[in-house]
Amino acid sequence: MNQNPLSLLQKFGQSIWLDFISRGMLLSGELESMITDDGILGVTSNPSIFERAFTGSHDYDDAIRDAALTGRSAKETYELLTVQDIQKTADMFHRTYERTQGRDGFVSLEVSPHLAHDSDRTMSEARKLWKLVSRPNVLIKVPGTLEGLPAIRQLIREGINVNVTLLFSLDRYAEVVESYISGLEERVRDGKSITSIASVASFFLSRIDVAVDRLLPSASSLRGQTAINSAKIAYQKYQHIFATERFKILQRQGAKTQRLLWASTSTKNPSESDIKYVEALIGPDTINTIPLETVSAYRDHGAPKDRLGMGVAQAGEALELLSDVGINLKEVTSQLENEGVHKFSSAFDQLMSGLELKRQAVLSDAGDIQILILANCRDQVESRVDLLNGEAFCRRIWRKDATLWKSDMADQAMIKNSLGWLHIAEKMEESLDEIQDFVKEVRNAGFEHVVHMGMGGSSLAPLVFARIFSAKDGLPLTVLD
Repeated sequence: MNQNPLSLLQKFGQSIWLDFISRGMLLSGELESMITDDGILGVTSNPSIFERAFTGSHDYDDAIRDAALTGRSAKETYELLTVQDIQKTADMFHRTYERTQGRDGFVSLEVSPHLAHDSDRTMSEARKLWKLVSRPNVLIKVPGTLEGLPAIRQLIREGINVNVTLLFSLDRYAEVVESYISGLEERVRDGKSITSIASVASFFLSRIDVAVDRLLPSASSLRGQTAINSAKIAYQKYQHIFATERFKILQRQGAKTQRLLWASTSTKNPSESDIKYVEALIGPDTINTIPLETVSAYRDHGAPKDRLGMGVAQAGEALELLSDVGINLKEVTSQLENEGVHKFSSAFDQLMSGLELKRQAVLSDAGDIQILILANCRDQVESRVDLLNGEAFCRRIWRKDATLWKSDMADQAMIKNSLGWLHIAEKMEESLDEIQDFVKEVRNAGFEHVVHMGMGGSSLAPLVFARIFSAKDGLPLTVLD
């Protein structure tokens, strides 16, 4: 029997963390299965993930109802639900945390992205979340903005684990490492232990390629390379900095290195490999946090090999060539940082709005009709749910298990290839800017109407969109099936 490629990655010194969390996964046993079968060693979260989990499922409806009836606001409800999920997830990974001696087994919770440019309020919220979760294996996510640097330094000094997020720039990465090491040094001078402190530096990848490739000619050999090349150089910096005598002094007192974590690892370009940002960046002392879709893809056709140290000189040369074609990478990464803060802030606002709508529905008894309908067919529903649970349906469908439908291998291959809809929402969310740019381009070109011609399933989504959304911000759409 072939060994799971995800589990094999540990042999190369790389940890795989899951870039997703939901209450359904925790209660169904799906996450526990991924820990056991796939060797998942940790979990990361962000406002976009919680927005999809809270407002895109019914997993939290009872908890939201209870919170509303006890007078909690939308923000208080958000804190309650996220802290509960983070605590439960941290408890599931506690054995991993102990087995790896505090190297893995972490779950991340992010401060409000609206505080990304406010050092003092970032520190205040980080302290609050750290105290609320009250688990040694939690990482508080702090954006790696200029204002985030003093917050990172002070939080490390106070003994709070930090996941530095939204890193795009090699220069900013070096500043983040300096903040981490300085925080450790200050804590030592305070006479306090540094043995249990953990931190990771989350380097965002695919967004770099999307931004740079827009500026490159379509035939350029530099397209699709910038993110991986940047990661390779960042890893060289990591190896150099944490091999210095300055850090070795701290290491002898129990300090851990601040590992690089590869984030934003779903491939955005459909013409490229769906495991591009996993295969190329396998190396010792690194973490790759990957979404569910990429987990399934790598489990299916991953080929682990230590590649992170390959072609480093060529990577550096390719980055230098960008300036020769008029691309200022520092300006691009600065813009990406601003966009990243904006996107997470927007997701956070949508989450608050969604929670508020659910609260108001509870308080106005708007859900009574749905409750009545469920009551009338409760036996049938519960019987079917019990059957699905017995087949581990939820866990298996997220793993794209085609045996749920067919036993024939040819049929299974077709079914597995047709389950991309499981992850289409988060995948398309990453492409919103590109889609909006295309809409502007079409309108500026003088087009006034769109006709879609298809058959069956290929027409259904456009038909739904045409009936639900107005053409105010787009173009009138006619669907011919």
